[in-house]
Amino acid sequence: MSELINNTQKRKKLLKHMILQLHEGKTAAAVKKQLVKLLGKVPYGVVVEAEQELIAEGLPAKEVLKLCDVHGEALKGVVDVSEAKKVLPGHPVDTFLKENKALESEILSAQLIFSEVEKLPDKTNVTSQWLKLHQHFNNLMDVDKHYRRKENLLFPFLEKYGITGPPTVMWGKDDEVRELLKNSLDVILSAKEINAGEMKTVADLVIKSAVKALDEMIYKEQEILFPMCLDTLTDLEWFEIYRQSNEIGYCLFDPMDIWQPADLPESFKKETDSEIIQFQTGSFKPEELERVFDTLPVDITFVDKNDTVKFFSNSPHRIFERNRAIIGRKVQLCHPPSSVQVVQKILDDFKTGIRDRATFWINLGGRFIHIEYFAVRSTDKKYLGTLEVSQDLTDLRRLEGEQRLLNYERSKEK
Repeated sequence: MSELINNTQKRKKLLKHMILQLHEGKTAAAVKKQLVKLLGKVPYGVVVEAEQELIAEGLPAKEVLKLCDVHGEALKGVVDVSEAKKVLPGHPVDTFLKENKALESEILSAQLIFSEVEKLPDKTNVTSQWLKLHQHFNNLMDVDKHYRRKENLLFPFLEKYGITGPPTVMWGKDDEVRELLKNSLDVILSAKEINAGEMKTVADLVIKSAVKALDEMIYKEQEILFPMCLDTLTDLEWFEIYRQSNEIGYCLFDPMDIWQPADLPESFKKETDSEIIQFQTGSFKPEELERVFDTLPVDITFVDKNDTVKFFSNSPHRIFERNRAIIGRKVQLCHPPSSVQVVQKILDDFKTGIRDRATFWINLGGRFIHIEYFAVRSTDKKYLGTLEVSQDLTDLRRLEGEQRLLNYERSKEK
């Protein structure tokens, strides 16, 4: 029968009717059966337009938000994305999709832990699995940057085109996912040891719902939001999103591909030759400053006063690997559960003024590594953040005698 209902307006009208049935209490399974029977596959654009029109016709956005998951369940496997546009590596949508892939990997790892614990007797100590779950949820919290780029960079362009309903509903669901993840992490942090029975109960009551909500948002983005946005935004609008994305940061993925529209106007091209960063003791062009940081024989990472990672130097010989996925993350989430308490103690001591530096040294792969944390303060002693400086001192510790400037000989090595 679906071939008889191929007019877009009729399909949209019928879809709106079925969505309203969900709000009247009809089950998702029953509505989905009707959808498949009458409509077959529903184009993603029709789904967005139907939801937008229902809100414009008076269906409260809060009501749509309330049953958003039911909508998703009814539409799963029914939405047709075969005609969705493809994108090149580096395009903002390509980055969103690869972040979702990384999130799905974390979700799968969490689900495997649930399955493993489910098979164990209730009295079994599962603290090791609990710590692994903690690490996966630390990583899942990184979705906040994915959502902020979507909400603050992508949604404003949709609103410019009059598409306001779906972004409003999706932003509300983003906030729900954030809250569920936060609550789950709080629960995980509250127990240092746990048995299988306790973990099963907590997982069923709190943690699994967070994983499910995040997974459902990935589906909504990939099946409906991103295809619709690719049909709506121009290449220049996508380039604006691309240019501003670095400021917010990336989720579990560092996009290395450079992307720009083929017909990018000269006015959009980044020019830095005339830009000057002025300090009290001199000035730099942005490229000069970046290369200075990358040339220093130390690894530098800066965390601001709100414990957010804002910068790291990127020399080719870094001791500890970094990628841009850590930018915008809370520093506590960048450390394994076993060491996060020490990190928090250092930050607390710096903020209260008890200490201004903390020093450590370790042996790593036969190299002697020196690590220092410094409190960064303003001229009036207000805490601005923390600077981590790591240096390989192996060769320096072996030095003996003197090597004076006058004894310098030009090396054949560049």
